[in-house]
Amino acid sequence: MLTRRSSTNPIPALVAVLAGGLVWLHHASSAEPDQKLLDARTRAIEFLKSAQQADGTWTTANSPGITGLVTTSLLRSGVSPDDPCVSKALDFLKSQVHKDGGIYFEQGNHRNYETCISIMAFKAANADGRYDELLKQADTYIRDQQWDEGEGKEKDDPFYGGAGYGSKSRPDLSNTSFLIDALKAGGAGPDDPALQKALAFVSRCQNLESPANITEFAAKINDGGFYYTIAAGGSSMAGANADGGLRSYASMTYAGLKSMVYAGVGPEDPRVKAAMNWIKQHYTLSENPGMDQAGLYYYYQTFAKALDAIGEPELTAADGTKHLWRTDLQSQLIKVQQPNGSWVNATPRWMEGDPHLATAYALLALAH
Repeated sequence: MLTRRSSTNPIPALVAVLAGGLVWLHHASSAEPDQKLLDARTRAIEFLKSAQQADGTWTTANSPGITGLVTTSLLRSGVSPDDPCVSKALDFLKSQVHKDGGIYFEQGNHRNYETCISIMAFKAANADGRYDELLKQADTYIRDQQWDEGEGKEKDDPFYGGAGYGSKSRPDLSNTSFLIDALKAGGAGPDDPALQKALAFVSRCQNLESPANITEFAAKINDGGFYYTIAAGGSSMAGANADGGLRSYASMTYAGLKSMVYAGVGPEDPRVKAAMNWIKQHYTLSENPGMDQAGLYYYYQTFAKALDAIGEPELTAADGTKHLWRTDLQSQLIKVQQPNGSWVNATPRWMEGDPHLATAYALLALAH
């Protein structure tokens, strides 16, 4: 499942480019900015600004998660917190803050997810400390959403350390990954108890038998990849094999790898080595390996986030092909961008048929 060979350009250098009033920070293959990349980002930003609704939201006011992701993607692409579009979006998100510290649509059931996403938006807009108190209260809220001893779950319970969409819903790797991102944004280091609890859950969602994973599924596939959840009997969006093993797929494998790195797991740890081995065997940007086109843009942002966390600009695939992964990612996203500046997935599962969401994921990927 390998794709084109990457160029043999020098290791990307971090450059700052003033373009259209925005300060861009990106990885370029030379001292000159990649104009195609700058143009792609600018067109995406213009699309999102033009698509914002009067109340500051994108898609619907009933889903602060989408507005939070779009806002974060704009901020990480160099748009100022004081830009009228971003300011209006942040005002909407502030209107979703509740007395318990959570940031969510009150009639919805995605309170943990929406709060975690909103934390990242406010953190990206908080260079001057204007949201310190809001972020502190939101951090307390998400910590209470994690399954642990407070819910009667001991360390050997499959739910332990995980988080779901809402208050005490079934934990899964995707929502736990967003929880870890939000905790890190709040200043949590690898030794933070909440991160270490989350690591216990993440480790049990890996197809790898280890001291950290002695669940019934650990050795059934044992390929080092990750699946959706170990909780409530286990589930993989990629299905199960004949033996009942839960199949690994790329978006969860990158989410799991990134989460382990954030929790302080080093490159020599067998869990990281096994995940990297899976990634090297399934390196591609033409699909979300294990899921074909489903969740493709979510995959792009987990791909970028995880490999950025690893800290290596080049990845050698299982067949020996060397890939400058940032170059590959940028080329792929530029190739599939729509004429109006958006991105959209023709396979609409998980709302990726919504160009606001898919474009936010694409910009978040390019931010790494």
